Amino acid sequence: MLTKVGVYAKKNHPDAEQLALDIYAQLKRDNVAVLLEDSLAEQIGQVNGYAGEDIPAQVDLIIVLGGDGTLISVARQIGELNVPILGINLGQLGFLTEVTRDELPEMLERLVRGDYHVSDRMMLDALIHRNGQVVGKYTVLNDVVINKGALARIIDLETYVDGQHLSTYKADGLIISTPTGSTGYNLAAGGPIIFPEINSLVISPICPHMLTNRPIVVWSKSIIEIKVRFEDDVVFFTADGQVGRKLLPGDLVEVRRSTARTRLVTSPSKDYFTVLRTKLSWGER
Repeated sequence: MLTKVGVYAKKNHPDAEQLALDIYAQLKRDNVAVLLEDSLAEQIGQVNGYAGEDIPAQVDLIIVLGGDGTLISVARQIGELNVPILGINLGQLGFLTEVTRDELPEMLERLVRGDYHVSDRMMLDALIHRNGQVVGKYTVLNDVVINKGALARIIDLETYVDGQHLSTYKADGLIISTPTGSTGYNLAAGGPIIFPEINSLVISPICPHMLTNRPIVVWSKSIIEIKVRFEDDVVFFTADGQVGRKLLPGDLVEVRRSTARTRLVTSPSKDYFTVLRTKLSWGER
């Protein structure tokens, strides 16, 4: 039974305020408590806001108003709590925030009745090892990216899968993507689209020096290790395109399937292939 719902929104989005007010009013009528993230509560004139990191442990479901980037940042805050997320698309593309604002009233009614479907998505843990110590750990929904700075030369990425040498890529970088993230940077780099509930990982080189270096799909339980080889260049590690850090020569990046998962509430009016056709304009001339 739905008793408490958390609501987050993309900061300063012109449509978020009215939608948040509509959600607040409709759920209150159905005796569902609404916990608003601090900045959103202030924006709509509500006194009792909550720190974003504190909401997931207190609610049965989370609603995110914004685009995929906003939803991904909330998914990282949920971690291993397995709270379902409903994304309302206020942007343009929106592979994850697939429910439109026009569908919202009906979707809220479905949520209260418990009449909704959840898509279970795998996440990744990425660890940065430096001189035998873990100096960074990140949990991601979309992808892990290692890439060079704007003026850097090609870098060497010595890549292993379950201890077996895959390749030493000479490239601008490397993408390790989940099926959910396969429609993001991976797709732009020439990687395949993976159905989101297939448990696999995609390794895609970015602008490889060898044309025969192609993206490869591996088992979701594989442990991927990348030893970064460079000298005076600037190389970055990025998680979900939102957080990250500079790497040093000799750093090792380890990527493996996380025990955390993201549970996405899907639109009742469209399946995954409908989303693909719509977002990627397939069949249009």
